[in-house]
Amino acid sequence: MPALDNFPCRPLRDSEFARIRKLAYDTFGLDLKAGKETLVSTRLAREIHRSGCTTFDQYYRRVVEDPTGESLINLIDALTTNHTAFFREPQHFDFLRSRFLPEQAGRGNIDIWSAACSSGEEPYSIAMCLLDELGAASKQRVRILATDISTRVLSKAARGAYPAERFDGVSPHQLRAHLLRGEGRWAGWYRVKKDVRDMVEFRRLNLMEPPAQLGPFGLIFCRNVMIYFDKPTQQRVVQRLTGYLSPGGYLFTGHSESLTGIEHGLTYVLPAIYRKPSFASRER
Repeated sequence: MPALDNFPCRPLRDSEFARIRKLAYDTFGLDLKAGKETLVSTRLAREIHRSGCTTFDQYYRRVVEDPTGESLINLIDALTTNHTAFFREPQHFDFLRSRFLPEQAGRGNIDIWSAACSSGEEPYSIAMCLLDELGAASKQRVRILATDISTRVLSKAARGAYPAERFDGVSPHQLRAHLLRGEGRWAGWYRVKKDVRDMVEFRRLNLMEPPAQLGPFGLIFCRNVMIYFDKPTQQRVVQRLTGYLSPGGYLFTGHSESLTGIEHGLTYVLPAIYRKPSFASRER
């Protein structure tokens, strides 16, 4: 296998970029715009090296012919940025505490979906928040589904172990209540406690492919993933997510994302927060 430092990293030819662009769009909705050739080339050079291939054509054939789909997932991992942290975009968690949970008082189970959950920081943040607010009762009452297209990040999420810098948004109380401090070779790391991990079900899911059975959910987090999609794909994803919301349920998007120009039938509540009309509001 060639050394990575010696692996040729050149801008992709137009034909090569077009093949990758079509593959990423058709399978994942990922919109690789013109001008990204050098970025794509740099990221794929590392993946080509790891796969043991020596040319782009050889690597492309391996990806499309891999019956497991893992090579395709690794390609998407290479092309997207899985950057996240605990309690990212804290306004959403403030809304969860101050408005969403009070509205659930006296109701049954609480179903929440963390779509495109990456390595698990988001769903674990949700679980910690619910444990803080509802106490032990949340373990029986709450179901958190966390999905991502990447089996690689889902395996990291299931382990629940993270470097300390991922917890900058976590209070000292939450550190003590919900995390185990690593020792020895794990110094500088924390692991999410089992009672928190048990509240989250991780499952592989491609947002481009509608699952057979899912929902309804009172709250869906789908943040910082639609920035990778073009408008038609955003339209399909938002309509699909809206269908999985229960009446009166909420959709959280990333603060850098906008539903402007998308038909969705949701009501704007606050920046990056939308609500599906309830039956009562539809009748008025």
